[in-house]
Amino acid sequence: MLLGTILRRLEDEEGAAVALEALGDIVLLADVQAVGALHDESPGAYASGATRRFAAAASDEDWLALMTAIEHGDDPARITLERMVRWSLARDREALAGPSGGCGGGCTCGEARADHAHP
Repeated sequence: MLLGTILRRLEDEEGAAVALEALGDIVLLADVQAVGALHDESPGAYASGATRRFAAAASDEDWLALMTAIEHGDDPARITLERMVRWSLARDREALAGPSGGCGGGCTCGEARADHAHP
């Protein structure tokens, strides 16, 4: 299957949700649900958006790693979705932590959002 075909299929939110669930990785799905909720996105919307974000912003090294994984793997669609979602999750976590590492730096509450307040 061509990469362009895979990406077109993942543009559809429902198709991306089905593909994400089909990965069978409950930890990845939970991560997508948690980070997606911070952006008011369903898991399917997050996964679909992750593929668009990767396509628009991934470095040459990220693309090379993806192409190498596809070449050595047996399921290009699975590899593409998983790599793109993990890439997007990593960037979203970095953005949420911000330069101070989360809620004001030294906080240990575990809250990922930089804008939350303590009572």
